[in-house]
Amino acid sequence: MKSNFFKYAFVIFVIGIMIFAIYKIKAEEKNEEKGQVQTNIEQKKVTEIKLGIASLDSTNPIFSKNKNVQDISKLIYEPLFSLTPDYKLEPCLAKEWAKQNETTYIIQLKENIRWADGEKFTVDDVKFTIEKLKTVDSLYSPNVKNIVDIEIIDDYTFKIILDKEVPFFEYNLIFPIMSNQFYMDKEFSSGIVPVGTGIFKYIDVKSTHLTMVRNNNWWNDKEEPTLNKIFVNIYSSLGELYNSFKMGNLDLISTDNSNLEEYIGTIGYAKKEMKGREHDFLAMNTSNYLLSRQEVRKAISYSLDKSNMVSSIFNNKYYTSSFPLDYGNWLYQEKNASSGFNPDQAKKILEENGWLLKNGVWQKVENYKTLSLTFNLAVKSSNYLQVEVAKNIQTQLGKQGIRININQLSNDNYINAINNRNYDIILCGLNLSFSPDLSTFFGEKNIANYSNDEVTKILEEVKNTKDDNVLIERYKRLSEIYREDIPYISLYNNKYTVAYSTGLVGNVTPNWYNDFYNIHTWYK
Repeated sequence: MKSNFFKYAFVIFVIGIMIFAIYKIKAEEKNEEKGQVQTNIEQKKVTEIKLGIASLDSTNPIFSKNKNVQDISKLIYEPLFSLTPDYKLEPCLAKEWAKQNETTYIIQLKENIRWADGEKFTVDDVKFTIEKLKTVDSLYSPNVKNIVDIEIIDDYTFKIILDKEVPFFEYNLIFPIMSNQFYMDKEFSSGIVPVGTGIFKYIDVKSTHLTMVRNNNWWNDKEEPTLNKIFVNIYSSLGELYNSFKMGNLDLISTDNSNLEEYIGTIGYAKKEMKGREHDFLAMNTSNYLLSRQEVRKAISYSLDKSNMVSSIFNNKYYTSSFPLDYGNWLYQEKNASSGFNPDQAKKILEENGWLLKNGVWQKVENYKTLSLTFNLAVKSSNYLQVEVAKNIQTQLGKQGIRININQLSNDNYINAINNRNYDIILCGLNLSFSPDLSTFFGEKNIANYSNDEVTKILEEVKNTKDDNVLIERYKRLSEIYREDIPYISLYNNKYTVAYSTGLVGNVTPNWYNDFYNIHTWYK
């Protein structure tokens, strides 16, 4: 009986070992299958993407007026300095800069840069590009208009001499640098392959498409791109480009068209939306007898609902704005872009300063004379959207006891009104510079006739410092003064959209200046 026990125990032991061995084999097979699946996934990583250009005019970004071309050209050509997603200046082809005096800058180039064909990049290429920009009609020509001379110190160092001081001039040095050996003329030429220093290079240039591949001579070997190839399809119209994206034939498009969804729908893609450069605002003539009073300007500001404006006129396709740099600029730290609409506060401020609401209008007696809050609002008659905004302002302020008469001016009369400061309030619009310079709003002869000793001092400080902490602190104070004194009322900015394939992987962090920031991380 005892011997049978050991016999059965031995059999059970052997069976256990066999079961364990089978389990181990199956587990290893599963791990191998899992590893094979993972390998297959990695093998399926796509390192090619497709872009598009509508109405190609030139592959030379110096001549092109097409923003699609300007955007894509940043993959081929590079500037002395570039901009981060929050519009902060950063070195690119240049190593560093220094402001020697009010009109002189010293620029030092990086020394390890070569053109895509292997030729060395030098200061001669920079001088050539600047001189070319001064003689042609280019979107970048205004960037160099104040340059009167370029003094070459050595192959990688030069001086820029200006005809006058330009605050934050370094922000102008973001134009593409062209080779003085391989410069293309204005017209698009099929078959001629341009040469740049960028992360990619052209290998094929046709009237129907452009092909670019990784530039193995790219200087920034620390950011080796994941993408190997980019195809750029050329379309005859924006409609064709939008439709191609909708059909899944393109991986990314960008536009400031506020009606983009009407063309590409609302599903099947990812998107990044941000404030564009178009900024509309009210300038209040602070030399006006009534508008010189802070309480009146504050009452007007608190009585305006900018959200209502954006909703009723722009169908919520614009963004309300609180400050000229309120478009994602690194020097504007206030994250709250609310309209500030507070009619009760407007009423309180006026009452505290002796104003009474009579017959639907705020009035006040001074020196035996009755004053009333009635103003003329100048607007350009040819800009129908701004005319609608003026009407909206008239209605809103009218409900709060502030009467507005709208003066619709022809283009010439509008310009004359600005030049002569002949208005009470004027509705203005401008394309904001990438530079944080606020001279237009606060400098000498500004359009609000506004003067403030502290602001003048701050403007002098910020244009002569490279200390980020000082700049942040000083611009914070500028935004506070803007909000306290109300010489202007920022209204809204347009919307800029980058739409891209849901299969696009990587850190997609575009802004209006550069759709392809961090493209070295992208793949599908």
